[in-house]
Amino acid sequence: MSESTEPAPRKSGFAQTCEYDAYIARALATEGGHLSIGRGGATLHFERRRRSCCAEDVVKAAAIAAGLPVIDSRNVPFETAWALAVRGPMIAVGEAPSSPPYHALSYAPLAFVAEAYRAAGAEVFNLPPSADLAQGE
Repeated sequence: MSESTEPAPRKSGFAQTCEYDAYIARALATEGGHLSIGRGGATLHFERRRRSCCAEDVVKAAAIAAGLPVIDSRNVPFETAWALAVRGPMIAVGEAPSSPPYHALSYAPLAFVAEAYRAAGAEVFNLPPSADLAQGE
């Protein structure tokens, strides 16, 4: 007799409690709080802190259902995602943004950075598109 050591499969769905719900709530309460998903996994950004996440699609569904902004750049070409992450501004999370124009070492509003990722082909949830933000305000 052998017993399976694998955990029971997790049921998906918006009604299910996610182990990251408390962090999602903290991100919702933080200016600039969001979930970013890329080739390296998922990260919740809140209170000038970050929390890496497993099961990207589970936390993505929970974050979207809660109304948290989500930027999923997994389908953006690697070179483009790299350029946005390295050459673009950082998202101001729990602090005031820098003054425009935004550059690699500045902090920009979440909506500004999300718009750049959206233009590159990323999926962006819970943030409406804004042509004004893409132009640098």
